Amino acid sequence: MSPATEIAFETDQEYEFVDGHWEAKEMGSAKHGGVSTRLIIRLGGYVEANQLGGVYGPDTTFQIGQNERLPDVSFISAARIPEEGETDEKWPVAPDLAIEVISVNDVWSKVRRKLREYFAAGVQQVWLISPEERQVEIYDSPTQISVLTENDDLTNEKLLPGFHCRVSELFQQPARQQ
Repeated sequence: MSPATEIAFETDQEYEFVDGHWEAKEMGSAKHGGVSTRLIIRLGGYVEANQLGGVYGPDTTFQIGQNERLPDVSFISAARIPEEGETDEKWPVAPDLAIEVISVNDVWSKVRRKLREYFAAGVQQVWLISPEERQVEIYDSPTQISVLTENDDLTNEKLLPGFHCRVSELFQQPARQQ
């Protein structure tokens, strides 16, 4: 068990290893978890059905340069999954796609730093999903950004050929019984 897992288990808190010390990761709200889960369901089902690789949730640790990061959602293409496959340790490779769902408590300077770290480690694309603004910022580099709103389709033909998800689907509230 990695030190990050031990700490998270003992304190019911997740941590990222940043600049030589453990940093508590903000606990997500119900809205944050709902958006992440809706994306994992759609993306994971598509990736599995098309054997494109693996989709991982917010408790998966990746080695990102000297730091250990836990994206809210991530994707590793089949071609980059190590021969030994998934291990009981952190991923030694950066994901191809890192996705962060922005919480109201997130500090933007930390989010931007993480974004730069992802690209420096070889991540090909980063999605920042804002439930508050109901939009998705797609980064192909730290400075090349596309913004999608609820009426747009979320796609990535290079990494996820054929995948599409209407942005508004990520923000749908669960149905309530009347």
